[in-house]
Amino acid sequence: MSNYQTVIPIANEIVKKFGLCDYCMGRLFSKQLGLSSNRLLGKKLNKNQASSVKCYICKNLFDNLKHFLNLMIEASSNYSYLTFSVGAMIKPSIVDRDDHIRSQYKLRGIDSIKTDITKELGRSFSKKTHKIVDHLDSEITFTINLKDEMCQLRSKSVTFSGRYVKTLRGLPQKQKSCENCFGKGCRTCSFHGISEFDSVEGMISKFLFTAIGGTTAKFTWIGGEDKSSLVLGTGRPFFVKIQNPFKRNLKLSEVDLDSLKLHHLNLVNESPKKPVKFNSSISVRISAESEVHTIDLKKLDVLPNNPVIVYDNSGKRSEKKVFDVEYHQNSKNVFTLVMKAEGGLPVKKLVTGDDVVPGISKILNVRCTCQEFDFLDVEVW
Repeated sequence: MSNYQTVIPIANEIVKKFGLCDYCMGRLFSKQLGLSSNRLLGKKLNKNQASSVKCYICKNLFDNLKHFLNLMIEASSNYSYLTFSVGAMIKPSIVDRDDHIRSQYKLRGIDSIKTDITKELGRSFSKKTHKIVDHLDSEITFTINLKDEMCQLRSKSVTFSGRYVKTLRGLPQKQKSCENCFGKGCRTCSFHGISEFDSVEGMISKFLFTAIGGTTAKFTWIGGEDKSSLVLGTGRPFFVKIQNPFKRNLKLSEVDLDSLKLHHLNLVNESPKKPVKFNSSISVRISAESEVHTIDLKKLDVLPNNPVIVYDNSGKRSEKKVFDVEYHQNSKNVFTLVMKAEGGLPVKKLVTGDDVVPGISKILNVRCTCQEFDFLDVEVW
């Protein structure tokens, strides 16, 4: 006796007692018989069932899938993508009835009705749009709420790397979070997490939101600078992840935002998980409380020969290296120090000597303060 013949008695009993649609009937036996089409198998097993019978399990839900297919097409109309996946939320009563049938007739190893619904929607959507189903790493994900007849869409985030050159003083690196949602994203800030765009973070975010869409932007900075500092040379590297983008590719690599210029803007797989090591070339203008002579500045040659010890607020100790120094006098008590140093060296504290040993004030034996400092270049290891 073939496998098909063995399922006929069970199928006939289900037809008499409950009555199922072709999709639900076929699903109960298709894996056992090694068949791919639940509907065609169900149609064959239901040949003695009246066509007007309402399905005990799904209440003829499969007849309404075209409506949800149209919701998916409408929801994704503004998105650029190649792959997708489908999830579903269905009424608990449908799951309960499905479980009841499977338990009563000891039917094991079969797909749940939720799985069958998502498979059917995925198959239909792929046929209609020529997009590819990818359950592991899809670019967009549909969640179909069959109870409320809604379709939600989530787009996989994209990450860019790049560098920025800042030519305007007074422009802070980071943007303050929205006061209403504290950066999570709400209607007040158009779900961006920030309500203003008057910083490096804000200007880059605004450009990317305009270019590819998206909600929030999460930055990974490679070092930072003061609001009054310039960032010159090849610029400071950064990474930014855009959540829920409409587009997935940005072909521009050079962007001019007036006082901010972006270079080497490229898609990458993800932001670095570990801190990125880098060196910075920095120009520091320093004022002293009393006159400093050129011969005194030569004392700064000690900096590249010794590690700079930095203490944080908790007292934790770390070491930073200064690789080389140059200096010249601007006036009697103002001079400029140009140095190449390991990333993360606190420039202002190095000048005053607060929680930093040796500090420039101590080396010169005169109280010094940092008037301003600029980054001439940032080099990643």
